[in-house]
Formats: sequence, C-alpha cells, structure tokens
Amino acid sequence: MNTNETHILNTEIIGMAPLEEPARQEFFMDKCHELIEDFIIRRGKAPSFFVSTFGCQMNAHDSEKLIGILEKIGYTEADEEKNADFVIYNTCTVRENANQKLYGHLGSLKKRKQEDSDMMIGICGCMMQQPEIVEYIKESYRFVDLVFGTFNFYKLAELLYRRLSGEEKQVIEVLAAPEKNVENLPEKRKFNFKSGVNIMYGCNNFCTYCIVPYVRGRERSRTPEDILCEINRLVEEGCVEIMLLGQNVNSYGVNFLEDSDIIKANPEYDFPDLLNDVCKIEGLKRVRFMTSHPKDLSDKLIDVIAENPKIARQIHLPVQSGSSRILKAMNRKYTKEDYLALVDRIRAKLPDVSLTTDIMVGFPGETEEDIQDTIDVVKYAKYDQSFTFIYSIRTGTPAAKMEQLSEDFVNNNFNKVLEVVRETCAETSARFAGQTKEVLVEGLNDHMEGYVTGRMDNNILVHFPGGEELIGKFVDVMLDEAKGFYYIGHVVETSK
Repeated sequence: MNTNETHILNTEIIGMAPLEEPARQEFFMDKCHELIEDFIIRRGKAPSFFVSTFGCQMNAHDSEKLIGILEKIGYTEADEEKNADFVIYNTCTVRENANQKLYGHLGSLKKRKQEDSDMMIGICGCMMQQPEIVEYIKESYRFVDLVFGTFNFYKLAELLYRRLSGEEKQVIEVLAAPEKNVENLPEKRKFNFKSGVNIMYGCNNFCTYCIVPYVRGRERSRTPEDILCEINRLVEEGCVEIMLLGQNVNSYGVNFLEDSDIIKANPEYDFPDLLNDVCKIEGLKRVRFMTSHPKDLSDKLIDVIAENPKIARQIHLPVQSGSSRILKAMNRKYTKEDYLALVDRIRAKLPDVSLTTDIMVGFPGETEEDIQDTIDVVKYAKYDQSFTFIYSIRTGTPAAKMEQLSEDFVNNNFNKVLEVVRETCAETSARFAGQTKEVLVEGLNDHMEGYVTGRMDNNILVHFPGGEELIGKFVDVMLDEAKGFYYIGHVVETSK
C-alpha cells in the first residue's frame, strides 16, 4: 500500500470515530491495539512504555491515566526509562530546573532513537502549554514523536494512532484553552487502596511569579455528582483514602463544567459542603485535600474539618513569604498578619493539626528585612514540613519583568531560612513521640529490611517492623522515636 493510499485509509478511519467522549478515545485505543500487532509480530514481544512524571500531585494523577490508556492499548510498563520502546515525559514548568531536566533526558535518548526506528518519545503537560517551548522542541528535537498539553492529555490514544498509522512523523497538538473535560478514562493507580480525585482544574489567582494559570487555564469545577460518583466507584474497588485535588480547592465552585441538580438546589454549595458529602461515603476512612490558598480558607472549612474525623489533620497552607510587602508584589491577596491570624484560628479549632507550607526565597525586591519576616512566620506557625525553594523566573509572568536579585544574595538568604525551617520543623514534628497513632501502610521500606512504611493522617511518615500483609491496611503504631521528619515505631494493634 503506498503512502497516499495509507493516508486515505487513515482519514476514513478517523472519520469513523465517535464524536462523544470518552467513546472516541476508546475507539482509538482499539485502533492502536490493532496497529501494535505489527510490532509484536516483528519483535516477538509487546511494546513497552515508561511515563516519567515531573511536578505536582495533579501531574501524577494525570500520569496514572496515561499509563491506564497505554496498558489498554496493549503496551507493557518498563521498569526503567532506558528499557522502554515508548517514553512519555509529563512535564512541569513551575521552575527552570524542570525544563533543563527535560532537555537533558531528550538529549540522552537521541542516540537510542537513531538506532531503533520503533522507539517513540512523547512530551505532554504544563511545559508544553508554552508556545515558545513547543517551537523549541519542534526545531531542536525533531526526533520527538508526540507533543500535547494539559488540555488534551486525554487524547493520547487518538494522537498516538495518528503517529502509529504513519500518517504523521511528528504529531503536535496543543490547545490554547480547554475545550472539554473528559473523565472515566482507563487509569493505573500507583496504590489500589488510595487515590487522588480531581475536583477542579485551573487557577484564577495569577500570582505574579506563577505560570500555572497560563498553562492550566482558568478555574473549572467538576459537579458534586461527578466527584461523588467517582469516589464511590474507587471505594467499591478498595480505596480507603482519597485526596481531593485542585490548584486551589478553597475556590471550588467556580464555573461548573456541567449542570448539577445539587448546585441548583444549593447555589451556595462550596468546598466545605463537598467535603461533608465525601465524608458520608461508607467504606471511606480518610480524606485529604491539596492545595489550600490562605486568602480564602474559610472558618466554615475549619469547622467541617473539626467535625469530621475522616478528614486528615493536615492542612497545606503555602505562605510563600512572611513579608506583607513581598506578598503584595506577589499578588497573594493576604498580609503577614492575615496569615498568622488564620494560623491562630486553625489551631484554636484543630490543636493537633499539622501545618505544612511552601516558602519562596529570592523574589524580586526581597530584602534581608523581608527574609526576617519570613523567619518570624516559620517560628510562629510551627510547621511540620516546609518545601523551601528559590524563586525561578518564568517567562510570561509579571515577576519576570521585575529587577532580579543577585545569586549570592539569594543563596545566602535561602540558607538562613532553610536552617530555621529544618530546626523548627524537626522540633514540631517530634511532638508525637511516645503516642500511638493510626497509620495507613503504603509499602515495604526501601532501606530497612523487615520494615514497612506508612503515613499518619497528618502525612508524617512512620517506619516500623512488618510485612507485605500490612500494605493497604490501617494499623495502630506506637511512635518510639522521632527522626526529624519521620518516626520509627512498632505495631500496637491492627485497626478494623
């Protein structure tokens, strides 16, 4: 069959595909499955894949769906990137080092790609939503087969079909804005006893340093019915812990994606209401959420957490800076005083809560006085954990046009903050030593033979003696020794 005939045939097949989702993607999964049979005949094995994920929990959840789609098509998962016939990078673009990491990976695969005509490379995710980066990939890495973004990652099977069918040597499809949201796709969860569930997409906050609103789009909330239906299904499949995911879960309820009878009956339905409804699901033992923005974490939400023992006693509350002046320049919409007052209200209702945070050092215009304000907040808030990082210029954001600080000045201030963070967090997280806590066992310990690893509801890790039979179960563990950011303990009693 010549190239022109192949093109006509592929065009006809694409024209046969359903227009509705996810039926359209299921159609292309079947068509891709037919095409990889040729690979199996030639190579004597099914093609393998490896999905490399950079970035946040939402990216990790998206990757579970990519993996599910590929396995439905007939691929098998490789143990390492170097052993895969198809490598997909699900990218993050929050910091510059993520970009450089991707380019390094692509460079290392170029020779393999030249030596193996069957090998394929795909890139998706937030980084691909930046036109200048897509153009750079297109020109500098012409051996990349697939490029797609955050708004159409669900179309992996359709895009892959276009590549596998030989119609296009390089398939690039990045949408400037979301057209639709598609759920109910195949997915391969890392854990069968816990899962993330997207409750909303995008962000409306436009912090001046952040690229997320530009690459994830404006806020779109899923309906309560859709979310509760998904969680019920996951619980029926054995999930005991659910994490509700969104760039800012506190603003859940903006721009619902579909009509909802629940919303029609209660137009004021918000994130605390959703949390309440999730907690009513029988069989679900623990509920988490990520991430909260301090500007709109309500007293109603604090009350709901306090009233529902299923909700984990951990709140991730990114402060970014302790300086009101810098917070204003960041467009964070709260002051140092606002933030500390919120901490006080949380601790008044949830005295045992674990607060975690993000701290950025080196934002344009930051002074030593501003750094001292941040240190003051760290000492006052008494975080259990803090992700402390250096500001990274993101092209296209307002902060990128501001006068940048010297590297030496930033590094010196970063070390100052990090020293206080490490000391304060280690001291705070050690407060549970000698207590018995319920722990969900996640897996065998990688570094301590005969031990398993799990998490308390405050998300702190615990390592203790045990075997595979405990994985996925809740057990009561005596916390014998605090080790800075984790505990060593022993099982007291297995919970029901």
